[in-house]
Amino acid sequence: MKYLLVIPFALLGSIAFAQNKMYQQAQVSTTVNVIAPEEESVDNMQGGGEFRGGMNFRNMMDGETKFVTFLKGNKIKTTIKSEMGRSAVYRDNAQKSTTTVMEMMGSKNGFIITDEEQADMQRKRDSMMALRRNKDTSVKAVNTERPNFTTDISYTNESKKIAGFNCKKGYLITTRLLGIKDSASFWYCPEFKLENVSYTGGLNNIPMMSNMAPNLNGLDKVEGFVMAYETKMRRNRTLQVEVTKVELDKKIEDKEFDIPKDIEIKPMKEMQNMFRGGGGNGGFRGGRE
Repeated sequence: MKYLLVIPFALLGSIAFAQNKMYQQAQVSTTVNVIAPEEESVDNMQGGGEFRGGMNFRNMMDGETKFVTFLKGNKIKTTIKSEMGRSAVYRDNAQKSTTTVMEMMGSKNGFIITDEEQADMQRKRDSMMALRRNKDTSVKAVNTERPNFTTDISYTNESKKIAGFNCKKGYLITTRLLGIKDSASFWYCPEFKLENVSYTGGLNNIPMMSNMAPNLNGLDKVEGFVMAYETKMRRNRTLQVEVTKVELDKKIEDKEFDIPKDIEIKPMKEMQNMFRGGGGNGGFRGGRE
């Protein structure tokens, strides 16, 4: 009987040892590349979606962007640097709010939105899209609900090192309406996970880019921290993301999450007006897909 008792405890010990370690503090550097199709000409990129001054908003993320993510408990800060400018996104999970600070074209702007406001904004956007579809007489029936995607994860035995960590490869398979399947490849490190951060480098963190971001729902279910991924975007673009540095032993100071005091923080709806050219104050205007 004594031997029977020892075996289960030994098994429990091995299972606990195999689980990945969860970290509440970390700093992660990530490189993001949005690659445009080679056949796309300059002429095809002209027309709607330009900033006042001739800069094309629809192509603003093409090329390389650097992300640095700071994590400490319920607070997450992501700095974003590209040729367009700099941004910082402050996420407070305890307060359920997100603050975005942007430095573009010589000006600084700050905006805040709560989770409740964001959900209400999404409902209004869905309602508007449903109304547009209902006006199309060629469509007999319209489903006004948001598409129901299902995701599955497939793991492989492929392995390689990323940022000094041993990583394994997997695929995120998304099934959309009519059974259409999309897949995104990813690499993950099974040794650790970060609390409240499943992956870095997503375009959802970039102001006014969430509608263009690919669907990556399901990466939070990966058995480890996602170190790299590649997927298709709208307009035949490819999104490539790879972590370049992970600091798991770095102490993150509280002041890292202090929002700059020299910037007026406005409601997020004012940022939308700015990008649409609203308010009559030299705003931006995003083109339709």
